Amino acid sequence: MLEVENVSAAYGLVQILWDVSFKIKEKEIVSVIGPNGAGKTTLVKTVMGLLPAKAGTIRFKGENIEKLRPYEIVKKGVTLIPEGREIFPKMTVEENMLLGAYTINDKSSVKESKERIYQIFPVLKKKEKALAQTLSGGEQQMLVICRSLMSNPQLLILDEPSLGLAPIIVGKVLDTLRKINEEGVTVLLVEQNIRDSLNIADRGYVLEKGKIIIEGEGRELLSNDHIKEVYLGI
Repeated sequence: MLEVENVSAAYGLVQILWDVSFKIKEKEIVSVIGPNGAGKTTLVKTVMGLLPAKAGTIRFKGENIEKLRPYEIVKKGVTLIPEGREIFPKMTVEENMLLGAYTINDKSSVKESKERIYQIFPVLKKKEKALAQTLSGGEQQMLVICRSLMSNPQLLILDEPSLGLAPIIVGKVLDTLRKINEEGVTVLLVEQNIRDSLNIADRGYVLEKGKIIIEGEGRELLSNDHIKEVYLGI
């Protein structure tokens, strides 16, 4: 579904990514893990067209997208949930949700999507008229995911969705990603939460200093010596 080939990216003269290559197959959950400063956020920004690739190709469903603008990539079926739970606090839950459907003109389709998503997140259905700022941190993260699903993405990219959340809430967020994946949405999960993200992933990639250094099956990577020593402290 998504093919990233020999992609390099930079902020001005400072190069962050070096010949990065990875693939995501349809209906997979793929995790990209690595420490702070490894280039994970730069990678998703490059995939989404928020940062131009210095070199390399990015293909979605066989079509080159590395020169497209972000809104064009969204229309192709790729959605990014950026780091930081960016909600509109003074708007209601429902209003936040509807903003995610800005690429869809069919009102009946928007209503159908909203009701379908509420079935996955019943707690938000109960609070749809509440201001988004009144939600807990975990509920706000759920809202951001819901808003992204309103565009009916085929590929959902999440950048550090567990950041700042209590462990019990992290578990709920990851369970939600499993449910979304079971509904047929392909997921790219970019995380520092190594153990949990690899546990739910079909496959994983380790990004360090702007380069992919290890790849493999998700849970199998948990027994990799480098990952155990550097990330898990075993």
